[in-house]
Amino acid sequence: MWETGVSRGGKGSAGRTGGGRGPAAVAGTPAVPAQACDLVTVPARQGLEAVDILRLRDGVGPVLHDGACDTLGFLVPAGTADGWDVPGSACTQTSGRGIALGALCDEGAPEEPPVTGTGWLVPPEGAGAAATDPAVLREALGEAARTIEAVDRCQ
Repeated sequence: MWETGVSRGGKGSAGRTGGGRGPAAVAGTPAVPAQACDLVTVPARQGLEAVDILRLRDGVGPVLHDGACDTLGFLVPAGTADGWDVPGSACTQTSGRGIALGALCDEGAPEEPPVTGTGWLVPPEGAGAAATDPAVLREALGEAARTIEAVDRCQ
């Protein structure tokens, strides 16, 4: 369960906003534009499958895991929560209180995740995209669910 402003509207440790700053590069990594994000949370098993699918095909943005490793959180562009309807997942609006990707990659930015009680599975500087494309994530989560269902039938 997410315990900060990303899911519950509190202040938490949701990071800096990034405002009007331009892209920043950290130690030779590509610049990441300042971009407000929503957070799609899924069960860890499905999320790990989706991360693998995205890494092989379309690129994955930053991904968080909760402290108990029960859920993964994919950072997606702000506004995604308005139309998110994938069963078994939730998309939470940060409403400007949450995560701004450019700020996470600014030189001197803390390496800690912006949500208390989480860790990075895919940190911003190691991600293949600034944020995961919601349509691509939706497709990967569907494929991951089908894969898990097939594996479970074979056991």
